[in-house]
Amino acid sequence: MDLNQLKELAKKAALEAGKIISAAQGKDISTQSKIGGENIASQVVTEIDLKAENAILSILEPTLKKYKIGLLAEEGSAENTCRFEKDYFWCIDPLDGTLCFSRDEDGYSTSIALVSKSGIPIIGVVYNPRSETLYHAIKDQGAFKNDSPLAVKTQSNILTLLFDQSYTKHPQFEEQVDTLKQNLKKVGLTELKLHHLGGAVMNGISTIDLAPALYYKFPKNNLGGGSLWDFAASSVIQSEAGGINSDYHNRPLDLNRFDSTFMNHKGVIYASSEKLLELIPRVN
Repeated sequence: MDLNQLKELAKKAALEAGKIISAAQGKDISTQSKIGGENIASQVVTEIDLKAENAILSILEPTLKKYKIGLLAEEGSAENTCRFEKDYFWCIDPLDGTLCFSRDEDGYSTSIALVSKSGIPIIGVVYNPRSETLYHAIKDQGAFKNDSPLAVKTQSNILTLLFDQSYTKHPQFEEQVDTLKQNLKKVGLTELKLHHLGGAVMNGISTIDLAPALYYKFPKNNLGGGSLWDFAASSVIQSEAGGINSDYHNRPLDLNRFDSTFMNHKGVIYASSEKLLELIPRVN
């Protein structure tokens, strides 16, 4: 496969989806319910999600036959087993952060990744239509933001903790934030800044833009914790930019989970540097 050609197609597809999303920003959008995890964000879909996904597929579908690529798209083929049969599959989230989008708030994006059967992300493309920012990366070839090199630039003594609404409901949320504040000096930092974003994709990407920064989701038994398409693209972009991402136990993300598309079983960690890992609260 020509990875650069596939990346360019993914960029084109993300931008086309972005046009649809941008045209609908701030307008009344009809929403529908769908089967998801325990979080309401995974149970909502809008007409824009569906239109954006169709736009992406119109560009990427020819590659499925040409390169024998599988497909996992949030709104159309979540149970498609071809991702276990093909050497690679497209992993698509046409509109991550649907609730943010429906409320006209920051934190939503389009995410497209090419993932190997073993769960390793090879290509990642993320487009933020609100800021018109395009992130992209190929494994081992560096990361880019609007075609300029993207890399961690830690010039601050302030740690940014990125989180979504589910974390605020954790029974030990306030206690864990206090512990983070107390431990900052261990890694040479002086202050903690809380930064609430909606979508998991932009939370992961923003650990680079807002470095030093952390974003994590605890393992849990209930279905949720984000899905494969929430982390596939952002993980390769973030790591190629110099960040670190893993499951909660510092092992590679399980990005082709056989029994589910949810990530709740092992949790998720994104950090702008390795030293920040010791700050992450540990729970049983």
